[in-house]
Amino acid sequence: MTFGGKVLKIHPAGLVLSSFLLAILTGASLLSLPWATYQGTIPPIDALFTATSAVCVTGLAVVDTGGFFTLFGQIVILALIQIGGLGVMTISVFLFRWMGRGISIRHRMVMQDVFAHTPREDILGLVRSIIYFTLTAELLGAIALTIQWVDDFGLRDALYRGVFHAVSAFCNAGFSTFSDSMTKFGDGVALNLTVCGLIIAGGLGFPVIHELRFWLTKRDGRHPRLSVQTKTVLWTTLLLVVAGALLFVLLENPNSMQGTSLQHKVLASVFQSVTCRTAGFNTVDIGSLKDATLALMIFLMFFGASPGSCGGGVKTTTLALLTAFTWSRIKRRQRVNMFKKSIPQETVTRTMSLMLVSIGIIGVVLFLLLLGDTAIGYEASTPRGAFLTYLFETVSAFGTVGLSMGITPQLSTWGKLWIILMMIVGRVGVLTFAYIVVGAGTSGGIEYSEENVMVG
Repeated sequence: MTFGGKVLKIHPAGLVLSSFLLAILTGASLLSLPWATYQGTIPPIDALFTATSAVCVTGLAVVDTGGFFTLFGQIVILALIQIGGLGVMTISVFLFRWMGRGISIRHRMVMQDVFAHTPREDILGLVRSIIYFTLTAELLGAIALTIQWVDDFGLRDALYRGVFHAVSAFCNAGFSTFSDSMTKFGDGVALNLTVCGLIIAGGLGFPVIHELRFWLTKRDGRHPRLSVQTKTVLWTTLLLVVAGALLFVLLENPNSMQGTSLQHKVLASVFQSVTCRTAGFNTVDIGSLKDATLALMIFLMFFGASPGSCGGGVKTTTLALLTAFTWSRIKRRQRVNMFKKSIPQETVTRTMSLMLVSIGIIGVVLFLLLLGDTAIGYEASTPRGAFLTYLFETVSAFGTVGLSMGITPQLSTWGKLWIILMMIVGRVGVLTFAYIVVGAGTSGGIEYSEENVMVG
């Protein structure tokens, strides 16, 4: 990056954060224009919140997207979702290559950190395939949704809604032009499958999609071995979706889904299990769910999607590595093994650090939210209690999910600022912030004689 003819040395982590912040500020400025809203004005904090939620593909909304923003404002939000889903750096690299311009080493480092679990020479080819796959998936999703909505809204309106929700679903954003999200379409089999398919495709991670495409299109018939990364993501995603759906229907069958058809129960359970993976759409009223169900959803939202995807959270691979680490210690084994491969000790250490830091950040922000908003009397108006309500909101923001128990529009300015911070941290990544704060270098430190400490 250059400024005034001088080269500014910015670490790739800082470059990623700077690109997201620039997109957020630009989006907030555009949403503040008079023709972006039907009222002609929007409070600055709400414009900033909406832009952050769109760029960080979260979906938390302080105003009704379809009823508050004009067509111009909605298109701005849609553009921010697309930019945030793919990543500002991904789009810039693709445009530079499309215009025939070279890519700097620093940009290549950013792409390597974001989209590759091992060093690879074809990083630009990976970026190109990411763009093509994204546009193809969104196009197919838009066509499928348009066909399902054309009888209800007419071709023009159905096409616009189809494009908007296809992009929002694939990017795991959760923004909807419907005031009640997808609740009115809870029984639509084709619509549920389309949206769930887009969410999963966008949440698997672009490296996994790229590897699967190469594996499926191998012309000599000899499929190469899938990497541990891909196997871990696929198995963990499958287990989370299936287990989440089964637990959801068991918990809510005597509650919110009592008396409904078997089809509705299956679709609603699968949809909520999938959307908790950072998508933010819902086909049931979140506020009517049992506390145990909300706890399940908090667990799913915390781990979120997979690395290198449109989603947030601490990622599915973190859950898999923690499980493998725990099992190895129970079996009294030194190394953590997965799919007949040993995981580097540094990766295991980073996983533990990521988990602890993430829990710490959520705890601190939750405390500050309770300290600020309950001080102005909000706790009295929260039927489920402030702690559970704010915990759900905080984890939803951190996981860039967008599900809410209904308090987002009622947040104070203080609360909105903390949720904005959580959305940025969740999208850019905890490790990225750690690099920015403490640097990427490592130090051996001072080593003293050992002395044991009791634990457990």
